[in-house]
Amino acid sequence: MRADSFKRLFANGKYKEGVLAQMFYVAAQIMCWTFIIQYAGNLGIPKSTAQNFNIVAMSIFLGSRFISTFMMKYINAKKLLMIFAIGAMVTTAGVILIEGMAGLYLLVATSAFMSLMFPTIYGIALDGLSEEDSALGAAGLVMAIVGGALMPILQGSMIDMEKIGPFTESTFHLFYLLFAFALLLFTDTGAFKIYK
Repeated sequence: MRADSFKRLFANGKYKEGVLAQMFYVAAQIMCWTFIIQYAGNLGIPKSTAQNFNIVAMSIFLGSRFISTFMMKYINAKKLLMIFAIGAMVTTAGVILIEGMAGLYLLVATSAFMSLMFPTIYGIALDGLSEEDSALGAAGLVMAIVGGALMPILQGSMIDMEKIGPFTESTFHLFYLLFAFALLLFTDTGAFKIYK
């Protein structure tokens, strides 16, 4: 029964955290890609040229997806997710602290670390569930992409209110927090122990 599956899923901490992590991750991904053109524009780069940075970011994302999938043969998917989340936090921290073209390159480089997150969070959250619970649980994880629709509204408000300096810092503080939440939701915050 769907009602029983829903109750079991709602009582499953790993699953609930997976849905939240997925929501935060998708929000950060959409906001990152949206912000590339804004960031480049603030550096005086025309939007037509700035779009090339977005194309490079998406190409890096695609290439990194294949590389990270290959790496999962040798590194546990949960550990690799944590490593990539930390990598994304490092690159976004660089965008916060470093202005100019270096900051733009770090923003583009963030795509490399986002590449494995959606499918890995999805798999970890559903791991160990029954077939019946997995069917309903998969729907919840897919619906978590709503984060990609909700958080950019906040990002747009921040962009509209501010100029280059604080504009960059406050928007990327938000990205940083989203990646941090995605990482910490899947870890024991005291010891950074990945769910078994």
